[in-house]
Amino acid sequence: MALTPARTPPGVLELLPLDQIAFQGMLDTIRGNFERFGFLPVETPVMELTDILLTKEGGETERQVYFVQSTGSMEKGGTPEIALRFDLTVPLARYVAEHEHQLNFPFRRYQMQRVYRGERAQRGRFREFYQCDIDVIGKDSLSIRYDAELPAVIYNVFRDLKIGPFTIQLNNRKLMRGFFENLGVVDGEKQTLVLREVDKLDKRGADYVRETLTGEGFGLDASVADRILDFVGTRSTGHDDALAKLAALGHGSETFNQGVAELRDVLELIRAFGVPESYYAVNFSIARGLDYYTGTVYETHLVEHPQIGSICSGGRYENLAGHYTKSHLPGVGISIGATRLFWQLREAGLIGTGASTVEVLVTQMDEAELPRYVAIATELRQAGIATEVVLEPGKLAKQFKYADRAGIRFAVLVGSNEIARDVVVIKDLARQEQFEVTRADLVKTLRVELEQAAAMRT
Repeated sequence: MALTPARTPPGVLELLPLDQIAFQGMLDTIRGNFERFGFLPVETPVMELTDILLTKEGGETERQVYFVQSTGSMEKGGTPEIALRFDLTVPLARYVAEHEHQLNFPFRRYQMQRVYRGERAQRGRFREFYQCDIDVIGKDSLSIRYDAELPAVIYNVFRDLKIGPFTIQLNNRKLMRGFFENLGVVDGEKQTLVLREVDKLDKRGADYVRETLTGEGFGLDASVADRILDFVGTRSTGHDDALAKLAALGHGSETFNQGVAELRDVLELIRAFGVPESYYAVNFSIARGLDYYTGTVYETHLVEHPQIGSICSGGRYENLAGHYTKSHLPGVGISIGATRLFWQLREAGLIGTGASTVEVLVTQMDEAELPRYVAIATELRQAGIATEVVLEPGKLAKQFKYADRAGIRFAVLVGSNEIARDVVVIKDLARQEQFEVTRADLVKTLRVELEQAAAMRT
């Protein structure tokens, strides 16, 4: 019988153990910062009812949905009742609407789960991937101050990931729409289309955006397109410069003035949240492609690796769950595409493999002494040291090779000579050094060695 080749489907990221440890470490860093800022964990089912999932407005994701059918229901035809979630925002909207009367507002949640999209298979694009989201949801209203808190979360996350300098770029959609109104572009749908094109400025360049805005479908006058391009080219170089650039905008429509005021309030509070001014900037080309953003918008970019694109994005929305409840639930949130980010960081050489979760290997030098080795491993585990014990006899060199490939730093050796003298040998496989300690001092000594090894990694 011919063997079926073992292979993963396209668009998934399957990692070897040490890479998986590195990925889990990244998730732990993100989770730790979310919790430090007072966000509460939420998990929702990977499957949602199709009529719930497909009520979201704006964006291409709805055309990339995976539907779920059991073998028993495939003969019925029609649209399947259930589909896999394509982001965490729609499930959040459903969750808040369904549990509205049990939740405490403002509701601060974080969610770190897999989502599924029918992406075209290509390098760095995934059909199954982790998203790490935080949102603050208000009941009836939500202060603009929360818009300033989220950049502080972003700063702490990426500072702790230690992936180099980055910039949190901010803008406000009201400011953008108000500017378009001042130019005579007052139709809401046309403003949305212009926003989408402006959002492509850094990726496609000014010539592409100008040609699109003056071409068929938009038909803007060349002078209007040039004024838009000049406006969205604004970038700040520091806190005071950002405030000066906002002040220089002057006054315009009510929407424009409100956008300027909101962005100014956010900027003034970001510094109070402890974000150094070199890590945030105004960028008037940031618009975000999804239609439900109504105010502040964010994108985060690595300074030394601009080709990676945004590593964290989000913004303010006015009514999260309007499809499911009559309550007014404004909010603000950000999302980190963790799987794509990890892949990009690994490709750029900014993140290495992780250290094994196993800290010590108790070797087997004499099969007759196996109960002694198991007892040593048990003692280490009870002391909080992750330990593996060799259960099958084999050459010591082979055991060392196994530990090295598994990423285990320390080995414990106990032969007849050590047993007679009531000592053990600790071997540091990374440094290729070994030393004896008394049997009674094994736990204490290993703790010191492990602490020193951890300090060297940080």
